[in-house]
Amino acid sequence: MQIRDVILAPGVGAFFYDDQAAIRAGAVQDGFVYTGAPVTPGFESIRMPAASLGLGLALQDGAVVWGDMMSVQYSGAWGSDPLFDSKQMEAVLRETVAPRLLDADVSKFLDANAYVLGPTEGRRLPLALEYGVSQALLAAAAHVPRTTMVEVLCREFETRLPDKRIPLFSQSGDSRDINIDKMILKSVDILPHGLVNSREKFGVQGSHFVEFVEHVAARIVDIGQPRYHPTLHFDVYGWIGLEIGQDPQDVADFICRVGDRVPGFALNIECPVDYGSLTGQLDNYAKIVSHLDDRGSNARVVVDERCNTFDDIKLFAEAKAAHLVQIKMPDVGTVADSARAVLICKQNGVGAYLGGSCAETDLSARVATHIALATGADMMLAKPGMGVDEGLSIVGNEQSRTLATLDYRRSQMAKNTGVTA
Repeated sequence: MQIRDVILAPGVGAFFYDDQAAIRAGAVQDGFVYTGAPVTPGFESIRMPAASLGLGLALQDGAVVWGDMMSVQYSGAWGSDPLFDSKQMEAVLRETVAPRLLDADVSKFLDANAYVLGPTEGRRLPLALEYGVSQALLAAAAHVPRTTMVEVLCREFETRLPDKRIPLFSQSGDSRDINIDKMILKSVDILPHGLVNSREKFGVQGSHFVEFVEHVAARIVDIGQPRYHPTLHFDVYGWIGLEIGQDPQDVADFICRVGDRVPGFALNIECPVDYGSLTGQLDNYAKIVSHLDDRGSNARVVVDERCNTFDDIKLFAEAKAAHLVQIKMPDVGTVADSARAVLICKQNGVGAYLGGSCAETDLSARVATHIALATGADMMLAKPGMGVDEGLSIVGNEQSRTLATLDYRRSQMAKNTGVTA
């Protein structure tokens, strides 16, 4: 199946782009905006509406399939690509990628992906472009045989078709109290993220953070269903290192103390420290993991920052420098590499958290659901947006529909062949 034409459609992400460096430096929040000047190149203000650029592939049979290009919320921070520029993406797409697309056979996803998104003059294409184009190519590969994207992925990566859902992780944003109650009432598997991204939220020696963790656990008991027992997951944006110190033993001791305050709950701590480099992050996170394991703690470390590309993820997985690796899909690039990243984590006995960003779109979130199901990720982000309900609906319903479709096909096959599915 060939592509007849390429269509572009400007769009919006489901949240905002934020200048993380300015926020960490103490930018004051005024309502929904931050006051002061931005620090990270490309930002015109500290908080900017997220943008996307849709790519439509007009196929030979008249169908049009789509993918969305966008960046992560904290663009330009901790190794992420610069702030998304739709005009720049359009120029690269038309000059470099479109000719390859029009020459590609989209019936085999991995072959088309490698051909269209190969390096240009020895350099990778922008990751936002890789992300969106690969979504469209996966949709095209599924359209040709009229199957789901998960079936394409399972066939090409030689994995089993899924028969169970992937646990969902919801994030609260700044509206923490209301959104946490929503999560509990909806019995979310993993919660609440918490956006602990400032000294005000973390507190002196972590005092506010510890109180927050205890509050979430108590609220689950107060308003949750009797048998509801989620995993607690908090992203602290490096503030353990900033406030407690960077010594791996001290970091592990603090995490253990937090875990001791919520006995009976599994506890994930994301980005406890920023060690300033990939090597520093890799070496020191491995030590933190070792200390926690030696203590038999109920807490696990999740690596995010400084672990962006597939090659980075492979290093962390092989070194067991985290209990869970967040695979932040727009930072990884192609969705094929995100799938490979989940599989490399599983091969090394490390948890695979298929994540992304609140600044993504409904379309990219649905594609991510198929990646998670096909690879058996340990958890995935309920995205996009920061409103809880929208992300849970988009990702949760896509899972449900896909699994129901696969169950139906199994039952039909069993009926036609007389073999029990």
